[in-house]
Amino acid sequence: QVQLVEAGGGLVQAGGSLRLSCEASGRILRIDEMEWYRQAPGKQREFVASITSGGRVNYADHVKGRFTISSDNANTWNLQMSSLKPEDTAVYYCNANLLYYDPLDQIVATRDSWGRGTQVTVSS
Repeated sequence: QVQLVEAGGGLVQAGGSLRLSCEASGRILRIDEMEWYRQAPGKQREFVASITSGGRVNYADHVKGRFTISSDNANTWNLQMSSLKPEDTAVYYCNANLLYYDPLDQIVATRDSWGRGTQVTVSS
């Protein structure tokens, strides 16, 4: 019923920048919070940043001052990453806390609407 699609990953040298985007589609009633997570090889998925529909942002300590989350519109959000480090190498996933209509037109709330991820590789 809901799809999230990430874009913008790639290979960049340390100190460089990348901009990720995530677009949500489907029978969405409302998105309350948009999030970015990442998972490096052999590690657990970890929180990166979030933004609420009201514009409140939150960042993990390891990206504060380097990454900026923003929202283009109700269903699209971005992650601007600067001063990238090799340890930022990971698959980046977007997620959303949202309400959507199921096939019976019932409103469903979910905190798990993950995209498939986009690879970010930072070379030293």
